[in-house]
Amino acid sequence: MGRSWMTPKAKEPIRLRMKDLSNGNKSLYLDIYRDGKRSYEYLKMYIIPEKDENAKRQNKATLAAANAIKSKRIIELTNGEAGIKNPNDEPKILLLDWMQTYKENQAKRGKKDGYQIKTAIRIIEDYVGRKVTLDQIDKTFCQGYIDYLLNEYRPNGKLLMHTTAHNYYRVVNGALNAAVREDLMKVNPFTRISSSDKIHKPESKREYMTIDEVRSLIATPMSNKTVKSAYLFSCFCGLRISDIKELRWKDVFCDGEQYRLQVIMQKTKAPIYLPLSPEALRWMPERDEKTADEKVFDLPSVSRINELLKPWAADAGISKHFSFHTARHTFATMMLTLGADLYTTSKLLGHTDVRMTQVYAKIINRKKDEAVNLVNGLFD
Repeated sequence: MGRSWMTPKAKEPIRLRMKDLSNGNKSLYLDIYRDGKRSYEYLKMYIIPEKDENAKRQNKATLAAANAIKSKRIIELTNGEAGIKNPNDEPKILLLDWMQTYKENQAKRGKKDGYQIKTAIRIIEDYVGRKVTLDQIDKTFCQGYIDYLLNEYRPNGKLLMHTTAHNYYRVVNGALNAAVREDLMKVNPFTRISSSDKIHKPESKREYMTIDEVRSLIATPMSNKTVKSAYLFSCFCGLRISDIKELRWKDVFCDGEQYRLQVIMQKTKAPIYLPLSPEALRWMPERDEKTADEKVFDLPSVSRINELLKPWAADAGISKHFSFHTARHTFATMMLTLGADLYTTSKLLGHTDVRMTQVYAKIINRKKDEAVNLVNGLFD
């Protein structure tokens, strides 16, 4: 019987390796050796201690993804050395170049997230460097970016607060959505990540005044009567301070016996058609001889307004966190408490999505729960 010979196994130009980290994880990276030169590509992917079955499954998926990247890099390297090119290849767009373009486009649209985008650009550069192109952005990249925000990025020696991490996740997600709209990408890979793995915005705590507290504010004098009137006006119509400061007499009109406001909201640029209750009208100043283009409320700066509000609230016996925006929260909770439905309250607030109003409904439901539990222990 003839002797069988084994064909020598070709040495791979790229190998997947691991590096031990101080926290017990292992960092995966590619060891690339070609033409006598060695380089490394850190994948921002990690093997975790296998303390349970979930950890084992996660590590198995991570290794599969890392090996897929390794295979892709070998093909790219081999094709490049052989001079093989895809005739349909187009110039590659660097992710950071697109982020800068996105920042400029947002500014043209009047969006004020330029600083967050600028910071996100710096975070991406720390995460993967400058040479990543849009066509290289995949689910693995996005999962790694989320993990980097939550567990590694330490701008001041400390991990990001969850709300801040959400902001930088939201910025990159928005930029990739914009790239899809511009046909620069087929799909935003963030959409392929399960909801439980994404960074969600924590539900904010919204302070508001109870009806009794509003009564106390009405009864308490303030050194600046216009600021007091503007605050109570907001309590009964829900307008933000930015909209009240820009409110002009031409925006106020009478429709039969019903007074209304018709304004473009400063924050959202959306129009709002708002009926005014007699209680809201009570806190509007007299027009006298003012022209249609003159402002309804002659107010100082927002910072000065908030300085005036705090001692006023203290004099009224209110110790909770207090700002002008508390008046808007007060209007929302008051409407729902008095029986207005969620959809109507949403429209009165100028919300573009009723889900934005649901946080107030949760506040009211919690208060109902607290109320019925007041009897606990009384009859034991």
